[in-house]
Amino acid sequence: MRHALLTVIAAAAVLAGPAAAQDAGTLTPKALPPLAHPEDPATPAKDLFGRSTGPTSSPVSVFGFYAKGCLAGAKALPTDGEAWQAMRLSRNRNWGHPALVTVLEDLGKRVRSEGVWPGLLVGDMAQPRGGPMITGHASHQIGLDADIWLTPMPARTLTRAERENMSATNMVRSDRLDVDSARWTPNHMGLIKAAAEDPHVERIFVNPAIKKAICRDARGDRRWLNKVRPMYGHDYHFHVRISCPAGEASCQKQDLQPPGEGCDATLDWWFSDAVLHPKPKPNTKPPKPITMAQMPNECRAVLNAK
Repeated sequence: MRHALLTVIAAAAVLAGPAAAQDAGTLTPKALPPLAHPEDPATPAKDLFGRSTGPTSSPVSVFGFYAKGCLAGAKALPTDGEAWQAMRLSRNRNWGHPALVTVLEDLGKRVRSEGVWPGLLVGDMAQPRGGPMITGHASHQIGLDADIWLTPMPARTLTRAERENMSATNMVRSDRLDVDSARWTPNHMGLIKAAAEDPHVERIFVNPAIKKAICRDARGDRRWLNKVRPMYGHDYHFHVRISCPAGEASCQKQDLQPPGEGCDATLDWWFSDAVLHPKPKPNTKPPKPITMAQMPNECRAVLNAK
C-alpha cells in the first residue's frame, strides 16, 4: 500500500510540480494547430479539450470525476472583481461551475471584509469545457477545483504582463521540512481557514509543510483542519475543491476523508526520507494519456457541442 502511494505521489509531482503553476504565460497566445486525425481513438482527450476555446451554450452539468470528466455550461470567473484578480489569462483556465465561481467570489469578499487578506489571486480553475489539460493538472476537469495563490492581491489592478509573468511566493523552506518563517504568517493560515469553513468546500490541498504549520498553530475550534490535506505541488498556492453541487447527478463524489485533524503519524510520513528523497526508478514510463473512450460518455457531446 505504501509503495503504491509513493507511485501516485511521484506521478502527481510530475503532473503538477511546485513550479508548474508558476510557469509564465504569454502576452501573445496562439491557437493550437488543428489535429491531423482528431477522430483517431488513440488521440489523447487532453489534445481535444485543450483546443476548445469557449464553453457550451447548454445548461450547466458536471459529468464524471475531478480527475476524469468534463463540464457543460461553464462560467468564467471575471478577470477582476471586488476582492479577486484572475492570473495567467493566456491559459484560458478561469472557467468553472457557477457554484465554484460563487465560492471564490464570496471567499474573497469575506477575507477582505474581515481584514484577513486583501483579496485573492486566482490561478488555474478549469478549461471552458473542462476535461484533461495538455499541461499541468491531473484534476481540475469538472470545474470544481481552483488554485489560490499564497500571495495577497495588491491594492491595484495588475497589468496583463504582471498576470502572465509574476510568480507567487514559495512558502516552503528549502529543506522541505517546514514553512519559511520569514514568509508564512497567521494571515496565510486565516485565509486557508476561511476557505475550509465554507460548507461547499470538500477539501483543500497544501504542501505537507504548510499542513504541519497549521497543525502547530491552529487554536480554538480545529474541526476545519480535517479538510486540509497534504499534497506536494502546493508550495506557492493552495487548491480548493468543492463538493458536487446539488442536482448534479452525473458528478462522481470523492471518497470521504479519514476522520480527525490529520496531524498524526500520517502527516509525519510525508517527511520521511523515502518521500522527501525518493530513489529514482530506471525505465519508468509515464502513464498513457486518457482517451475519449475512457471519459464519461457525455463528454463527447460536451466536446462537440456548439
